[in-house]
Amino acid sequence: MAGAPIETDALVIGAGPVGLWQVFQLGLQDIRCHVIDALPRGGGQPAELYPAKTIYDIPGLPVCSGQELMERLQQQVRPFAPTLHFGQTVTALVRREDDRFDVQTSADTAFIARSVFIAAGVGAFQARPLRLDGIEAFEGSQVFHRPHDAAAFAGQHVVVHGGEELAVDWALRLLDADTAPASVTLLHRRDVFQADAADLARFQTLTEQARIGRCIGQPLGLRVEDGRLTGIEIVTPDDQTRVQPLDSLLVCLGLSPRLGPIADWGLAMERKQLVVDTAAFETSVPGIHAVGDINTYPGKKKLILCGFHEATLAAFAAAARLFPEQRTLLQYTTTSPKLQRLLGVGG
Repeated sequence: MAGAPIETDALVIGAGPVGLWQVFQLGLQDIRCHVIDALPRGGGQPAELYPAKTIYDIPGLPVCSGQELMERLQQQVRPFAPTLHFGQTVTALVRREDDRFDVQTSADTAFIARSVFIAAGVGAFQARPLRLDGIEAFEGSQVFHRPHDAAAFAGQHVVVHGGEELAVDWALRLLDADTAPASVTLLHRRDVFQADAADLARFQTLTEQARIGRCIGQPLGLRVEDGRLTGIEIVTPDDQTRVQPLDSLLVCLGLSPRLGPIADWGLAMERKQLVVDTAAFETSVPGIHAVGDINTYPGKKKLILCGFHEATLAAFAAAARLFPEQRTLLQYTTTSPKLQRLLGVGG
């Protein structure tokens, strides 16, 4: 049974880099917020799709990985203690008569928000599933579409299914874990893999050293004994059928962004993106802002840096709307006692 709605001044939809920067900028305006994300943890595209890939265009960080960027942003928002709601999507957003917003999630969490910030990137990411008869019975126990902790597979025989960066990255990550699996095998329908050049070179070396197995074939079904998954049946390129033994199966077929119910919220859109102004990055509904890849306007560039700019102006605009009796002054973290107090620094 759903509890009472959570009332908040600001609700941020999306916990990727732009969503977290939105939290930070709202915090500097002394606006606390709740954050919703479809993934089971923060990070968005950088953490899920290219955690080890190098990023070169973040100001002040000449070189960083997707994972490092997210860790730094999470550290940066810590003083503002946002309340995080992971593993759920927004299913309904309706404007109330008092100009606040009723928001409902797939986890039956309800909010009443004075302002909403949509930082959903290109939509909510859903893991592409492996469709085999009976696989649902092992979800979360032996089959994982969104693996997170490499250490959880210590001592196991693990098969990673996929042929792109996410799969290669996980195969390497498992091998690098402090408590590594007994074996790691990468299963793909073709003997062709796509990933960062350095990762591919290392993967090739490790397969030649027999430290990572390579299994080429198309999954056909599951091998189950005494109610436990013991292997995956595959057909090889030469039409031979074989069974690859396993303790755990990591399905890394990528993530598929889905716009989902955003299209039903009555917001003006162009080509599946939300139309915003460039002063407040507000949508066609006052009080609802859109920042990052989800929005569009003349000259729009899909860069993290541009999303940071958009979130900053959206936070200033929200402060002016939420607290019209207060003057919205431009202050600097280097000199403002108020901002330093909010950040928990200074004297």
